[in-house]
Amino acid sequence: MLMAHPDVLRDLVDRYTTLQALTAGGEVTPELRRRLEDTAYTLCVTTGTREVETALDRARRRLADAPGTSARTLPDSLTTAGPAA
Repeated sequence: MLMAHPDVLRDLVDRYTTLQALTAGGEVTPELRRRLEDTAYTLCVTTGTREVETALDRARRRLADAPGTSARTLPDSLTTAGPAA
């Protein structure tokens, strides 16, 4: 299976986490919902999964295992599950 570059995974996880927080914080516009759904889909495709929580878990594990990256140096958004979707 092809593996996404850690920078790509990091960007996707950060983007999803940010969009998810924005949707939990108030009014959700159609544009915001579409961006969240698109990011979730891309995360799933990139990690070879079908559920966004599984994709996030797989991406975080891959980032923790990436050469030159330890769990201690990852941003909190990559090492914590955050609010449930």
